[in-house]
Amino acid sequence: MNIEEMSKKIEALGIVPVVKLDDAEDAVPLAKALIAGGLPVAEITFRTAAAEESIKRISQACPEMLVGAGTVLSIDQVEKAVGAGAKFIVTPGFNAKVVGYCIEKGYPVYPGCPTTSDMEAALEMGLKVVKFFPAEAMGGLAVIKAVAAPYGALRFMPTGGVNEKNLLDYLGFDKIVACGGSWMVDAKAIAAKDFGKIEELTRSAVNKMLGFEIKHIGINCENADEAMKVAKQYSAIFGWAVKDGNSSTFAGTAVEAMKSPYLGKNGHIAVATTSVLRAKAYLEGQGFEFDESTAKYKGAKLNAIYLKGEIGGFAIHLLQK
Repeated sequence: MNIEEMSKKIEALGIVPVVKLDDAEDAVPLAKALIAGGLPVAEITFRTAAAEESIKRISQACPEMLVGAGTVLSIDQVEKAVGAGAKFIVTPGFNAKVVGYCIEKGYPVYPGCPTTSDMEAALEMGLKVVKFFPAEAMGGLAVIKAVAAPYGALRFMPTGGVNEKNLLDYLGFDKIVACGGSWMVDAKAIAAKDFGKIEELTRSAVNKMLGFEIKHIGINCENADEAMKVAKQYSAIFGWAVKDGNSSTFAGTAVEAMKSPYLGKNGHIAVATTSVLRAKAYLEGQGFEFDESTAKYKGAKLNAIYLKGEIGGFAIHLLQK
């Protein structure tokens, strides 16, 4: 997988758990907990002697896991990580020798670039995505927004101080590919081998990232007259304003009366999310399928799409907040 494909895959996942393992025996149970929680990705840091073996075990036991190596400081560590099965390399700073070697070998690499000089060096080497570390200590999102103007070709993966409280602020900026974080891989839980806790924290992080909420209910009607009648009935009960459109009539924002039957026996339920792209990737990872013919875009950004099938007579579609 080349670096462009890897970056797209990481962006669809949204969060990269940064994992420090002291015992390789914990690697596979941890990976399975992350996968079950909805994040089949991990950056295993080379800060311990167990890193290489941990990557190897995860790669072999969980091939669906996108496992990378973090805190890589030398070419020797690059080769050890890749040899163990690492699919991408992350460095804490910009080491031109290490970065150049990865590019030469075709290994996806994300160097730490906390300064504008580092960013220019990355651009000079043809990189389009870099790590911003330590994110909060270096000024956080405000700094990323400030440098995004002169370095418009770059996108960022902030790591360091990112947590559930500020996650959506970071991911809400279109120059952010994904966020690295360790809050869902709690060190105490790993030490206690409480992988159920890690799964719980991971699922909470994913739910926070996706922010699912029902946006409106779509009701299938036979024609425009029936759609208007339905909308006016809801308006009479709840005082919601009626707004007529090309294909439907809304009562407030909660009820959409379709002017002709569409997907679903009875209609559809629109579920809004902070990212249709990431929600789609997450749900596909859980085994759900989508009707690609229903995909709608705003520019290059996926804005809406229906799941295949229906539940209780209603089709389900994702909608960008």
